[in-house]
Amino acid sequence: MLDRIEGPRDLRPRAEADLSQGSVAMRRRPLPRRRRPLQIILAQPRGFCAGVVRAIETVERALEKYDAPVYVRHEIVHNKHVVDGLRAKGARFVEQLSEIPEGAVTIFSAHGVPKRVEKEAGARNLIVHDATCPLVAKVHLQARRHFREGRALVLIGHAGHPEVEGTLGQVPAPVALVQNEGDVEKLNIPSDAPVGYVTQTTLSVDDTRAVIAALRRKFSNLAGPDTRDICYATQNRQTAVRELSKMVDVILVVGAKNSSNSNQLREIGRQMGAPSYLIGDSSELRREWIENARAVGVTAGASAPEELVQGVVDWLKRLGPAEVSTLDGRQETVEFRLPPELARA
Repeated sequence: MLDRIEGPRDLRPRAEADLSQGSVAMRRRPLPRRRRPLQIILAQPRGFCAGVVRAIETVERALEKYDAPVYVRHEIVHNKHVVDGLRAKGARFVEQLSEIPEGAVTIFSAHGVPKRVEKEAGARNLIVHDATCPLVAKVHLQARRHFREGRALVLIGHAGHPEVEGTLGQVPAPVALVQNEGDVEKLNIPSDAPVGYVTQTTLSVDDTRAVIAALRRKFSNLAGPDTRDICYATQNRQTAVRELSKMVDVILVVGAKNSSNSNQLREIGRQMGAPSYLIGDSSELRREWIENARAVGVTAGASAPEELVQGVVDWLKRLGPAEVSTLDGRQETVEFRLPPELARA
């Protein structure tokens, strides 16, 4: 942790009496000069993952191939700026297939859908292009394999998240959802029963370690994914935030409030002792968050575009002298193929 600048600095506007005008005029006092340039350190990696890139491009290719509108079930990814940009191009976002005209072009979001939604789409003759992240699809395959093997299925994830809803609907049997160790202890499954577990992809190895340990203590016949099957993007971004927190006074996470992985990044920063804030874009920044900081770390959730990160950097630069650098981190080269029928568009 870097040393803090000595002495408080008040960056708020103050009223100064302007007697010659006979009124009190609100004037902004000039910002005090920093002793040193503000260090702005960008996390590496940050922002879009391969699954998000594939999902956005799926919508864009569909808009090129078909006349608008193209319908998307749920937000394609959890980011308002991305969704608004696609909406301006002709995409229409809905929560229920009943909102889509029969036979229309339809895209499933990166979070995946339950089997019942796939069947409903077929019954209504929708032209479906599936933008489900391949790593989420892999979790679905694992869930169905556990079911075929006769195992009771446990899902580690956050209740209400669209990815979790999609995974819960992959098998024609009850799936137990657990979010913490306490939930594991409450499971009404015999300790010697064959059990299989899968995890929400926006949870990292560190997020799930304690819950998996509790499952292993409770069940003697347990099967689950290898750690190599955990979403690489989630793990890499969380590792970067842990490193970043050792170098800065404040962490700014660019991402949507309903983005699970963005919220996790903020929480990790806080756990590591760095005040951390989740913002949708630079308009939500507050001067008091960074007024005494010598170094500010900036990262972004997997569905936040880089232009929003640059907007935050520009806002920080306007406060005074600043130097920008990028944390040494893992370079991601993963790419996912588009649905075949759109890859040719």
